[in-house]
Amino acid sequence: MPVPTPPALIGKTVDDVLVRHPKTLPIDISVGQARACFTDDHVHLLLLTESGRLIGTLVRTDLREDLDDAELALPHSRMSGRTIPADMPAEQARELLVTSGQRRRAVIDDNGTLLGLLCLKRRLTGFCSDADVAARAAERAAPERFREST
Repeated sequence: MPVPTPPALIGKTVDDVLVRHPKTLPIDISVGQARACFTDDHVHLLLLTESGRLIGTLVRTDLREDLDDAELALPHSRMSGRTIPADMPAEQARELLVTSGQRRRAVIDDNGTLLGLLCLKRRLTGFCSDADVAARAAERAAPERFREST
């Protein structure tokens, strides 16, 4: 039985619910550096950019165990199935992510400019916001600040 559209998504598009300031990485990142990014369990998709354009995306499984940490990660990235247009209805995007088993998609315009990141929440009923991301970062940093002040 289909899940009803969450009220917060009614009448909204991807552009209304995306994270506008996602972390991006340069296209010359190494496989080892990319693997290090994935040690954070909140990281699902790496965005490789150059001059504001999305050049490639990486997920953990793109980085096979047999790859040398020193080699470039970009050749192992891909775009297909990892981007979404900003004008897509938010509920349609949520359904797409749920059915494809994904929680993240890069939001780009027709020229490949990165507009943001669509981040499906763990409960699969809505999307993370810039405020959610900032709050999570502050929570992780709080114990570090406490240690520094003692």
